[in-house]
Amino acid sequence: MLVAELKSFYAVARWGTVTKAAAQLGISQPTVTGQLRQLESRYGIELFYRHGRSMHLSDAGQRLMPLAEKLVQQETEIDFWLRDASELREGHLRVGATGPFYIMDTVQRYSQRYPGIDLTLTIGNSQAMLQALQDYRIEVATSSYLSEEKHFYRRMIAADPLRIVTHREHPLARRSQVQLSDLSHYALLLREPGSMTRKLTESALEAAGVTVGRILEIGSRESIRQAILCDLGISLIPSREAPTHPDLVTLEITDATIVMNEYLYCLRERQPVQLIARFLEMAPTAG
Repeated sequence: MLVAELKSFYAVARWGTVTKAAAQLGISQPTVTGQLRQLESRYGIELFYRHGRSMHLSDAGQRLMPLAEKLVQQETEIDFWLRDASELREGHLRVGATGPFYIMDTVQRYSQRYPGIDLTLTIGNSQAMLQALQDYRIEVATSSYLSEEKHFYRRMIAADPLRIVTHREHPLARRSQVQLSDLSHYALLLREPGSMTRKLTESALEAAGVTVGRILEIGSRESIRQAILCDLGISLIPSREAPTHPDLVTLEITDATIVMNEYLYCLRERQPVQLIARFLEMAPTAG
């Protein structure tokens, strides 16, 4: 209420009459008069000397005027800032992803469309990204974990079959067809717990009754790629994530279809926020 009263005070002081002040503020003359009276009566001060319809600042009014002017200027600056934020001329969008493969195109188009928005891309496993979303450390996340939590908005953006990736000198690399049972004699490279790729791999092997000879746990895609290049073992990797390298071979599994779905998430309560809503509009839809 005080801000509205001070705005009326400032308008009358600047324009000289209640009529002109009301026109500038877009409110009625009785409203302006009432706000001035409330301001004066609340603090027991006289802000204007009144001569008919004309009004002149009192000594107290003259001392208040620069403070009220600063308030109006700050309100204008706040309005400009809010408009810039609403129209995405500035801001910061933090994106979490299990990998760049499913969301980088959207990040690129968003960056081109809204050059004033700073973008941060954080890479982690599926569960870590959803936790970061709940903790407000990111605004949107991609995850291959299917969450039914009602506070999440969710949309599937990709469905990617898993492939076997080996070194070109590995015995399996010379096979035209590979089945899950063929993996039992070789070392298997797995991501850390919490990785959906690992979960899908373990579930598929268990369903097929396959026990592999050895498991090596490696905590990142890049490290798994390097381990395969060093011929430390083989790994199941989503096809779009399968590394391209002359020393690596990608093989299709002929007796099982293992598909990793990728989802785009945000907190449902934050979905209408322009910064987030525009990103959701640009992201792909699958399924």
